Amino acid sequence: MPSIGPPVGRLMGDPRCPWALGSDLMAAYHDREWGRPAHDDQYLFEMLLLEGAQAGLSWSTVLSKRENYRRAFDAFDPRKIASYDQSKLDELLANDRIIRNRLKISSAVSNAHAFLQAKEAFGSFDTYLWNWVEGKPVVHHPTPGDPPPASTDLSDRISKDLKRRGFTFVGTSIVYAYLQAVGVVDDHVDGCPAKSS
Repeated sequence: MPSIGPPVGRLMGDPRCPWALGSDLMAAYHDREWGRPAHDDQYLFEMLLLEGAQAGLSWSTVLSKRENYRRAFDAFDPRKIASYDQSKLDELLANDRIIRNRLKISSAVSNAHAFLQAKEAFGSFDTYLWNWVEGKPVVHHPTPGDPPPASTDLSDRISKDLKRRGFTFVGTSIVYAYLQAVGVVDDHVDGCPAKSS
């Protein structure tokens, strides 16, 4: 988990990014995590799995099940997940506290293998990921009315490379959401208290 400060206070005319105003859970995630540069490999893996789980669903749905995912998936330990056998996959498919999608659950195992291979090749997944932006977040300056992009050239390139490395559920839109989540891209709206610059 990234080291971060307390949530920003909620006020009338809240300057936060509009998507964060739907619930206290979304606001806390926005204030404490989203768009903050993350460098811890296990956290980077957690977010990769959660973004893949989101495919076709809302982020609030995934976020509300996050603690259940932590319990079900051994605190997102990629070494443990890489060792899951069919009986463990069957157990996960029967777990009604997570999203019970066979392909998404299977992808957690294949992604754990690919993640560990990337770690071995680069020394850490953090190094692999942040090399794409030379270690510095890409800071955009959207206004509250700007529609967020679904993807960019950066997410296209990373998505293609992740697929080449054996990752699944890493289409360009999922990758772009991931880059936003872990702070490789800062898409906080201008004026948001959580914006880095």
